[in-house]
Amino acid sequence: MEIGKAIKLIREQQGLSMTALAKKAGIGQSTISHIENDNTQPTFDVLERIITALGYTLSDFFAGDKPELEPDLRRLLDAAKRLTPEEREKLTDLLNTMKG
Repeated sequence: MEIGKAIKLIREQQGLSMTALAKKAGIGQSTISHIENDNTQPTFDVLERIITALGYTLSDFFAGDKPELEPDLRRLLDAAKRLTPEEREKLTDLLNTMKG
């Protein structure tokens, strides 16, 4: 798998600039550029930060599967999974209130 090309493809599909992805991942834009152009291989930490910023898990990314949910929905679901049942109920109530 060409990691750089896969990252670029996903980034472009999401309409993100290199700068926006770099900011979300907390790394430099030049690092994104070097990785996408296959001039360098990212460290595990950098790769994980980029993939997470794109809304993927490492397993989804390397499986080549498109995530079932949009990245923002995936992050919400991942956060909700860490809540207690009582907290989930309160969140459900809040969301229902927001829908009006």
